[in-house]
Amino acid sequence: MVQQLIPPHPGDGASDLTDEQLLGLYAPAADAVVRFNFVASADGAATTAGTSGGLGTAADQRIFALQRRHADVVLVGAGTIRAEGYAGELIDADAQSWRRERGMTTHPVIAVVSGSLNLDPQSDFFTTAPVPVLVFTTSSADPARRQALAAVAEVINAGQDDAEPRRILSELRERGHQMVHAEGGPTLFASFQRADAVDSLCLTVSPVLAGGEGQRIATGPTSGNQPVELALLLEEAGALFTEYRRVPAHGNE
Repeated sequence: MVQQLIPPHPGDGASDLTDEQLLGLYAPAADAVVRFNFVASADGAATTAGTSGGLGTAADQRIFALQRRHADVVLVGAGTIRAEGYAGELIDADAQSWRRERGMTTHPVIAVVSGSLNLDPQSDFFTTAPVPVLVFTTSSADPARRQALAAVAEVINAGQDDAEPRRILSELRERGHQMVHAEGGPTLFASFQRADAVDSLCLTVSPVLAGGEGQRIATGPTSGNQPVELALLLEEAGALFTEYRRVPAHGNE
C-alpha cells in the first residue's frame, strides 16, 4: 500500500494511493522541467550486480512507469542503455491511451547521450525503438561510428569534447520537448548537476543493504552543493519514494 507522508494527504493518510492520485502528485511543477529518476539501497548503492533492477520494488516499478507518462522525452546515458537494455516500448498500452487523451504524443521521444558513440546500431534498442531515437554526442566522436548510427538515429552534436547539458536541453526544446524525464546513469546525472540543469530528483530508497562497491547515483566532478527541498515523500513496505526540487533562486516563489 503506497501512503503519502509529505505533503500530508488531505484525506486518510493511510489510504492506498490510486494511479490517478500518483499521476497528480508527480505532475511536472512547471512547463519545462528536467527530472532525474534513481533508486538506491538504504546504504547508498545505485546498483547491485551491475544494474539497478535488483534494488527496485513492485511499487517502485509502478511509480516509475507512471512518471514516464508525463515525459516529452526519456533521456538516458549510453552506459545505462548498455547495462539495462531499453529495447521496445517504454510505456504500455494504457499509458499510451492516457497520453493521447491529453493531446500528447503516443510515446515519448527517446534520447541517448554518448560522447564516444559506443552503441551498437544493430542492437534491439535501435531496431525495436517505437519512435526515432535522438543521440547526443560530441563533434570529436569517431566519424565511422557516427555514420553507422546515423542510419538508425538522428545524431546531434552537443559539444566539442563533452556532450553539454545546456546544449542538449536547447536542442530538445527547439523540438518542443519540455518535460525531460532522465533515467541516468550516474555520469549523466553528475554532468547535469555541474551545469545547474537539474530541477527535480525522484529518488527511491530501497529497504535493503547492498554493501559491495556499487556506484552512487552521481559520479564525477562536482560544482559544489546545490540546495534542494523535499516536495514529496511516499512509503510502501519500508521503501521511501522522494521528490526533491530545486530551491527557487529568490526564496519561495
